[in-house]
Amino acid sequence: MIEIKNLTLQRGLKVLLNQADLTINPNQRVGLIGKNGSGKSSLFALIKGEISADGGDVQIPKHWRLAAVAQETPALDTCALDYVLQGDEQLQQLQAALAQAEAHNEGMKQAEYHAKLEEIDAYTAPARAAKLLSGLGFSQQEHTKPVSAFSGGWRMRLNLAQALMCRADLLLLDEPTNHLDLETVLWLENHLAGLACTQIIISHDRDFLNATTTQTVELANQKLSQYGGNYDFYQTERAQRLAQQQAAYVKQQSQIKHLQSFIDRFKAKATKAVQAQSRMKALARLERIAPAHLDSEFSFAFDTPAHLPNPLLKLDKVDLGYGSDVVLHNLSLSLESGARYGLLGVNGSGKSTLIKALSDGLKPLSGQIIRADKLNIGYFAQHQLDTLRADQSPLWHIQQLAPEVKEQEIRNFLGGFNFVGDMALQKIEPFSGGEKARLALAMIVWQKPNLLLLDEPTNHLDLDMRHALTLALQSFQGALIVVSHDRSLLEATTDQFLLIHQGRLNEFDGDLNDYRQWRLAQENAAAAPAASAQTQSRKDTKRLEAQIRQERTRRCKPVQQQIDKAEKEMAGLAEKQNAYEAFLAQESAYSDENKAKLQQTLAELAEVKVKLSQLEENWLGWQEELEQIHQAIDAEFAAG
Repeated sequence: MIEIKNLTLQRGLKVLLNQADLTINPNQRVGLIGKNGSGKSSLFALIKGEISADGGDVQIPKHWRLAAVAQETPALDTCALDYVLQGDEQLQQLQAALAQAEAHNEGMKQAEYHAKLEEIDAYTAPARAAKLLSGLGFSQQEHTKPVSAFSGGWRMRLNLAQALMCRADLLLLDEPTNHLDLETVLWLENHLAGLACTQIIISHDRDFLNATTTQTVELANQKLSQYGGNYDFYQTERAQRLAQQQAAYVKQQSQIKHLQSFIDRFKAKATKAVQAQSRMKALARLERIAPAHLDSEFSFAFDTPAHLPNPLLKLDKVDLGYGSDVVLHNLSLSLESGARYGLLGVNGSGKSTLIKALSDGLKPLSGQIIRADKLNIGYFAQHQLDTLRADQSPLWHIQQLAPEVKEQEIRNFLGGFNFVGDMALQKIEPFSGGEKARLALAMIVWQKPNLLLLDEPTNHLDLDMRHALTLALQSFQGALIVVSHDRSLLEATTDQFLLIHQGRLNEFDGDLNDYRQWRLAQENAAAAPAASAQTQSRKDTKRLEAQIRQERTRRCKPVQQQIDKAEKEMAGLAEKQNAYEAFLAQESAYSDENKAKLQQTLAELAEVKVKLSQLEENWLGWQEELEQIHQAIDAEFAAG
């Protein structure tokens, strides 16, 4: 179990935790939630031993293996599959030890390491690593590509696969759904549910938390509060706790007011001075209850677009792709004003390609995209964060869109995105990914679009900001197309779904639950031939193993019989040697009456030692012969 006792943690001058307590039992799956900057990632760093506590203690069983997702991936020449296999440190250590034993021809150590590898199911490790890669969206061909060939987002998937490869007792996942699409998130949910280990997950995806966690821990007000259920359970329980806290706060404020009133009235009167002092001490000792509040730090809305042409744009027999590679074929779509679409499709199917083409960032290979004259697109994609000026402030970015607008009006607007006070004037270079994403969204909202194209807009956004964005999109009066792995956002802001499948675009008749069932049915159908082939492969492996065992028995039997016979003879001779040496150890052996027996014993002992020496030499030779037979058989079967 993990025990956190009286923990105090701070970064710089900011206190993140103050005398916090928490207990996590083995195999619990815990969702760790809290506002951005509250200290969730710092708590992970503390658990991993990367930083030290400023007070208190974190106790984790010493024998526990810990796995976490690496935040950086160097441009390695190692292929993706081997990189994932490196996540199993015990496997790597045993394989290295076995290689060393083989290099020194140490037969007993080789047998020992083979047994340990069998114990940890090492021989299926490549297949398990390949399954992780496939689940996270890598094609079979990409398994052998070097890590350096992948982009940053795909390298983060490799790091996630490497962490999942570890047979961990404690798994720490910090925003694991960032850089994943909806299909991969669904796969990850199922995979985590099947892992027999303690899991602590930081996520701002409420559906993912609901599916993967059984406990919720909230980091707020420098404390850790535990709830005995998933995120929905937490929300219900928290509302009740806040109601109780507010009632206690109101009651305490009344008590404080009463005490303060007495102090103010009587502290100057000699006859009441003692009582006044007593009440002042009582007031100072009182542990203050904070007022409960559910107010969001974010408040913004999309203004009514100046124009709402109908249709906003049309696709007429459009082919999309890159160079001669056609990704999407014969697309036809009329995007009406007020349409609200969620765009579905497996990773690599072409969702981002379509969004990019609609935003006019990609020209059709054939066909036409017809745009209304008054079309005003608000386009959000992850790469747009890179276009922000790191050396400029949020205020400057909005001023570039509206140089004629007064500074205070812009600052009031930015306040709705929680860029308040000096933060609106600071350079954005040190801003977090979430803060930059909020600025990119603020720039889109300012421009009053009539068509929103949102490609994974919730990456890096915390739960409060996601809720604010959901409310804003619900009241948006233009047309909307969203690609997102956040199911709550999709369900709350869209009316119907478009599906990209096998290079075609069609309406999907159903909701996200129907889509999930459809995807599962597809995966099961695809897995059936592979499962059959795997079963056949296992049969072939067992048949080959049986042939090897039979051949070893046939060739080794004569040598083994000689070894067995020699061992019996050596045991008998060793018994005689012990008896002779026991006699020679007695004082009476050297008396006159035992003179003849002494000479006979010495002669027989010498003969026994000679025979033992010869048998031991023969035994070692036969053992070497056995080892050579085993190696020869392995080489013959390996060569086919």
